[in-house]
Amino acid sequence: MNTTDTLSRDTQLVHLGRDPAGNHGIVNPPVYHASTFIFESVAQLLETRRDRASGAFEQFTYGREGTPTTRALEDAVTALEGGYRAVVTSCGLGAICASLTAFLSAGDHLLIVDSLYGPVRDFCESFLVKFGVQVTYYDPLIGSDIAHLVQPNTKVIYLESPCSLTFEMTDVPAIARVARKRGITTIMDNTWASPLCFRPLAHGIDVSIHAATKYISGHSDLMLGIAVCNEASFIPVKKTASGSGYCGGPDDVYMALRGLRTLGVRMPRHQETATIIAQWLQKRPEVSRVMYPALPDDPGHAIWKRDFTGASGLFGAVLKPCSEQQFAAMLDHLDLFQMGYSWGGFESLVVPTYPSTLRSARPWTDKGPSLRLHAGLENPDDLIRDLERGFARLAAAA
Repeated sequence: MNTTDTLSRDTQLVHLGRDPAGNHGIVNPPVYHASTFIFESVAQLLETRRDRASGAFEQFTYGREGTPTTRALEDAVTALEGGYRAVVTSCGLGAICASLTAFLSAGDHLLIVDSLYGPVRDFCESFLVKFGVQVTYYDPLIGSDIAHLVQPNTKVIYLESPCSLTFEMTDVPAIARVARKRGITTIMDNTWASPLCFRPLAHGIDVSIHAATKYISGHSDLMLGIAVCNEASFIPVKKTASGSGYCGGPDDVYMALRGLRTLGVRMPRHQETATIIAQWLQKRPEVSRVMYPALPDDPGHAIWKRDFTGASGLFGAVLKPCSEQQFAAMLDHLDLFQMGYSWGGFESLVVPTYPSTLRSARPWTDKGPSLRLHAGLENPDDLIRDLERGFARLAAAA
């Protein structure tokens, strides 16, 4: 069937990665639980070895490198992102680590956004630096001025937009243009936007990464990562992921495919609810500022409106200075905004954040405590009442 951009995104979500005719008329691709594939002849076995050695990875050889279920998810997300091929890994961090190490060696230089996902910073400082990679953190607002940080040995520029915890908007096309002129590979974490709200490869990025654990899954019940690659980057990422053992489990792959079918319904609802709550928080006397680029008065709104087609349910807020006791009183007894890491599921979540401990290139200057909130699929009025009760406890603990 036609799976090009002539079809709407909602239609693509329903039909991509499915082949009923090839699966006895079954609507959903079956789950293949497989480690071993049987070869009928030496010639066939040698052909699959040549396929793998060439980097094509078209044929199935061993479960770690994927099954037909894996391929279905990879093909679907690749089409949504406008990529060449994708690589499924065991988690989002696995997709990031495989992509970084695919293009970096001892003596190379990495430029990576300062306000990035904390575990990626840990990977850089605990592993990449240990193995001889030079790492420089750059201001997320740097734009084309990143050219001044490029060194002769710069091999990779890594981006997030919006940024983890603090939600600054990075000028992705500007940075991609600098990288392309210098022959530098660009890698971007696109989890916040999902494949529906931003397409990094269309803006010059080489590898677009998703923690499929989050919006693609949508149900907080699996661990999975996906790296969507252009043609030049696919073989390095695939070989590194396979050689490092970053493989996704068959049931998680299947559930991610199932979650993908409803992404077009869920994402607008997440954005709608997040916008309602963010605007309500802006009016609260306890709140210093809200960090959500979909808001018209957000500092990054112009870039978001220019490049993105929608927003997710994840945003941040900075409270006015209060005691630790007050802050804890607010959070400890929330009913609907429960505390938990991750996001992108159907449920609302909140966690306290500490950006000052994760910054080096752009200092964090806000004095009050900060929060990361995920607006789930609950009724926004119920969520607001939950937060109202939290602010009442904060005031009572003064």
